[in-house]
Amino acid sequence: MDAAPSERTRVKRYNWLAKYDEATIHSILDAMPLCHVSYVHEGMPVVTPTLQWREGNRIFWHGSSASRMIRSTQSSKVCLCVSIFDGLVLARSAYNYNINHRSVMIFGEAEKVSDGEKQDHLKKFVNGVIPGQWDRLRPVTEQELKATTLMSMPISEASAKVRVGQPEDDEEDYSFPVWAGFIPVHFGIGEPVADPRNLDGVEMPADILKFKIG
Repeated sequence: MDAAPSERTRVKRYNWLAKYDEATIHSILDAMPLCHVSYVHEGMPVVTPTLQWREGNRIFWHGSSASRMIRSTQSSKVCLCVSIFDGLVLARSAYNYNINHRSVMIFGEAEKVSDGEKQDHLKKFVNGVIPGQWDRLRPVTEQELKATTLMSMPISEASAKVRVGQPEDDEEDYSFPVWAGFIPVHFGIGEPVADPRNLDGVEMPADILKFKIG
């Protein structure tokens, strides 16, 4: 475990679960496209879910150009979080119930991606979800690009927490007669369901089966 990059990223609660190394942080970001961005809008705290992707040591996310998230986060401080729920931990006391999980919290100042770079980053995002998909799609229009804003920030002030395994009970509770353990949780990727309005003869690309989470 490397040292925390800043005081606000230093994990205090359950600090033995903390990870600050780049490999762990990147692996969690790459495993889960859903993130939550927290910011202040008109003096009130707001959290917005959206999709994120990583390019090197930067994180990107997108939103409608007219959304309050985009308007409130440009050149402003934000906190972005990605979480993966890996299991429910059933302890011998309600106090020690827990979850197995992987999570990343990133602090930074959100930067708007320039219009000239926007399409290249969107292509990387789409192809990162389904390889080769961008070139199969109907070409993006100028209006669609105008209606979409990309935000970005460096992954330089980040921390991860990773919990695995069994409950951590108080020593005296191990003699209490109740079942303890954990229930693994996995994201299931189902069979793709075709749109009934697909044109005749249009086949599903094999790359669609490569989509995964976790």
